[in-house]
Amino acid sequence: MPSSHKQKERSTDIEEPSIVSDHEDSSDIDAADIVSPSASTSQKKKKKKSKASKALGALRGNSEIPQKLVDHVLDQVKAEGAVGSSDANQKNVREVLEKLKIMDVVKGKAGIGGINKKDMGEHKFWGTQPVPQLGEGPPIEDGYIEPSKSREEVRQEAYPLPKDFEWSTLDLNDPQEIKEVYDLLSLNYVEDDEAAFRFQYTNTFDRALKPPGYHKEWHVGVRVSSNKKLVGFISGVPMNLHVRKNLIPVSEINYLCVHKKLRSKRLAPVLIKEVTRRVNLQGVFQAIYTAGVVVPTPVSVCRYYHRLLNVPKLIDIRFAYVPRNMTLARMIRVNKVSSALAVPGMRQMEDRDVPQVADLFTRYMQRFNLAPHFNIDEVRHQFMSGIGTGSVGDGGPGRRVGQVTWTYVVEDPTTHKITDFFSFYSLPSTVINSNKFPVLEAAYLFYYATETAFVDGAEEDSSLKKRLEAVIGDALIVANEANFDVFNALTLMDNVPILQDLKFGVGDGILNFYLYNWRTAPLAGMNSEGGVAAGKGVGVVML
Repeated sequence: MPSSHKQKERSTDIEEPSIVSDHEDSSDIDAADIVSPSASTSQKKKKKKSKASKALGALRGNSEIPQKLVDHVLDQVKAEGAVGSSDANQKNVREVLEKLKIMDVVKGKAGIGGINKKDMGEHKFWGTQPVPQLGEGPPIEDGYIEPSKSREEVRQEAYPLPKDFEWSTLDLNDPQEIKEVYDLLSLNYVEDDEAAFRFQYTNTFDRALKPPGYHKEWHVGVRVSSNKKLVGFISGVPMNLHVRKNLIPVSEINYLCVHKKLRSKRLAPVLIKEVTRRVNLQGVFQAIYTAGVVVPTPVSVCRYYHRLLNVPKLIDIRFAYVPRNMTLARMIRVNKVSSALAVPGMRQMEDRDVPQVADLFTRYMQRFNLAPHFNIDEVRHQFMSGIGTGSVGDGGPGRRVGQVTWTYVVEDPTTHKITDFFSFYSLPSTVINSNKFPVLEAAYLFYYATETAFVDGAEEDSSLKKRLEAVIGDALIVANEANFDVFNALTLMDNVPILQDLKFGVGDGILNFYLYNWRTAPLAGMNSEGGVAAGKGVGVVML
């Protein structure tokens, strides 16, 4: 299976406890994630954990993956019924476990009981923060952990930095400062374990950090006092977030990055505290963030899936591998994408579509327990600000100049009503040490919606699934025409039922979702929770 390049990379930047890294390393995968326990009763969870613990204890000292473990994982995968579970067998389960280096986990070199547990135990930071602590049961009711404060009660002065460093508020309207952030992220935020890929941050992050109503003060940097070199960064942007029945103002925290050579200076916790202080000064006391590593305490966990588009290239750069039971030629045929859009009325979104798209998006997102609430201006920014300039083709096949976002709508030819839309964004990576293919072009599924969701019985009779397969299938065609190499998606929203039929393969990337200063029961992500189907608890996509 392909590696989850995006998740892997960002986790490498968290030497300190962090609230914002979106990517993870496969060594951070919990054993519980491997066996995919069902979310039934707490008593059953406890029993399964006890069995898993005994199994791991019995395996220590072995170098090969025992058949007993393979059988146990296969049984759990079949019982869970996740995407692709019907194709699971002993052979491919063993291959996955080998890629996850599961024997390093059971021998205490990584994962539970090993390096990661020790690292987390040494950091006291999260024990001082208003977040649910590991081991706490579900809350009796949703709500804040610490009450809000008046502006006068919030700390007025910046937190002290180590000697020789100073705070800097970044102006992302200044091309020079944009380049400084770009260079810091590109060289320090985005390299995978094997040093094979490194993100190319263009105007993707610039657009993400300047939504309507953004606060310049929430773009926080650390510079070396002597030469003013930017060596640390963290960002926040405002968002209104639905958390079950509550609509709360939050800060979306992202892009925490510290220069590789300075991670012993413990700048990350200070960056987190400083951006929190600045957010509090604006009267906002909750935040949403994601991470590949586990810190206290995820509200949901999602997995990345990958749809291969340019198979020969992905094999050449070792993003994916040819399965043992398949030839390269057959793998190319299996992943071939049509050249013609399938949904009648599908076209690129235009500014005149914004009000209808906003209405459809708002109604559709109310179906999920964790979802953003966008006004008209925010919808325009999210889906139109990154479409680039000029005509399609000016920036290469299927692209405008500077395009980072693709948004398409379906217009009913009779009523001219927008019935569906999809969007995805570009985040390319440099392929290190590759002269043949220097860039990996990756597309990421963003938001979408369809009126079919509001038809009675649409989920029960699979008409919603069929419609989404057609709509997102056209997204794959658009991405392929724009010469993307791979199309990535998470197990959130309505993705789970359609991934397998659209030929997405499971990745090794896990993404944890967190809420700061807010308690709520776990939400359905890659597994079902509280009777809610997998994916349908989460409706937030963070760039």
